[in-house]
Amino acid sequence: MIIIGSDHTGIELKKKIVSYLVEKEIAVKDVTNFKDQSGDDYPDIAYIVCSNVKKYNCLGIAICGTGIGISIACNKINGIRAAVCTDKYMAKMTRQDNDANVLCLGSRLEIKNVFELIDEFINTEFAGGRHQRRVDKITKIEMSQKDGVEYGDSL
Repeated sequence: MIIIGSDHTGIELKKKIVSYLVEKEIAVKDVTNFKDQSGDDYPDIAYIVCSNVKKYNCLGIAICGTGIGISIACNKINGIRAAVCTDKYMAKMTRQDNDANVLCLGSRLEIKNVFELIDEFINTEFAGGRHQRRVDKITKIEMSQKDGVEYGDSL
């Protein structure tokens, strides 16, 4: 399943992506909870998307104007590795090397072949190996913040 949500700027792009995923027979859960263009701010959507990604242990797509604000908000949530991607290579590498679980997109950007970018993200597996060590360090940073222990002290 793919969890998807957008702030007010991304409604149209989100609708296109949902239709695309449904056409491909990929389960999708749209967590955007407003119907007009004056709804939730991107931090609200980031929290809802990421909470569902963690709950269902799946991938997510989060959309705001540039993708930057929503990615910052997503990355504040323990267990989330969100990345703004503007091309297929970025989408592939963030999954393969970083085990990213949320793809952030900018609705105001000219992203060529957005569906190919999404396909790359959802179809690429995490490579593990030396990359696992690095992802583990990211998790250690998250846990050090939660436990009040400085990351450098725990190396």
